[in-house]
Amino acid sequence: MYNAKVKNYQKEALKTRVAGADRFEIIQMLMSGAIEKMVFAKVAIEKKNLEAKSEHLSKASAIIDGLRGCLDFDAGGEVTENLYALYSYMIERLLDASIKNDVEIVDEVSGLLKEIKSAWDAIPFDVRQATLNASDTHAG
Repeated sequence: MYNAKVKNYQKEALKTRVAGADRFEIIQMLMSGAIEKMVFAKVAIEKKNLEAKSEHLSKASAIIDGLRGCLDFDAGGEVTENLYALYSYMIERLLDASIKNDVEIVDEVSGLLKEIKSAWDAIPFDVRQATLNASDTHAG
């Protein structure tokens, strides 16, 4: 009972965070979520809980696939193409990790995503705002 209440609270708190977030913050949350799922998958592999491993790796892959699907090739050029290839590689490697029950592969993908996230986190607030304002102007 207690666990269900905590999960419900966490779900509602996440909805509130997403509702007030801009695109940059949502991408940060997605990256954090994928990294968290990979941590859970590693624990599941170590405990030989194959069902949990599959669930967590599947969710991490789905998040990375979502990030890949959001890439803007018109605005990003070569950087976007490189990210697309890297996200594709990560998804393939997570499949390998699932098949082989290999925590080292999960660590590899998690490390790659952490590098991308740290670069994303380093984007200055004023640059984020200018980008959001420019895309709002183009949208309307």
